[in-house]
Amino acid sequence: MPSTEATLRLTVAALMHLTGERQADLAAGLGLSQAQVSRKQAGTASWSLADVDKLSAHYGIPVGDLVVGVDRAAHCLPAHRRAPVPGAAQLTIHP
Repeated sequence: MPSTEATLRLTVAALMHLTGERQADLAAGLGLSQAQVSRKQAGTASWSLADVDKLSAHYGIPVGDLVVGVDRAAHCLPAHRRAPVPGAAQLTIHP
C-alpha cells in the first residue's frame, strides 16, 4: 500500500492531467513557485497540511476526498475544472 504522500503525488498528477494544468499553473494557484511544486511532486519535498488545504480549495475537492486517492478525487473534480480533452492545456483567450 503506497504512503499517503505517494498517493497525494499521484492524485495531484492526475488532477493536473484532467484539468490541463502545468506545474507552473498549479504553483500560481497555490501561491508557490514552480520549483516548489516540482520538488513536492518528485518527492524531494513534502506536501504540507497547509498545501493540502490549498489543493482542496484550488481543485474544489474536499480534503478527505483529495487524500483518498486518484479515483475518488477525479470523481469529485467539478466539471467546470476539467479540460475539454484531458491533458490538454486550458487556455483563456482575451479579446
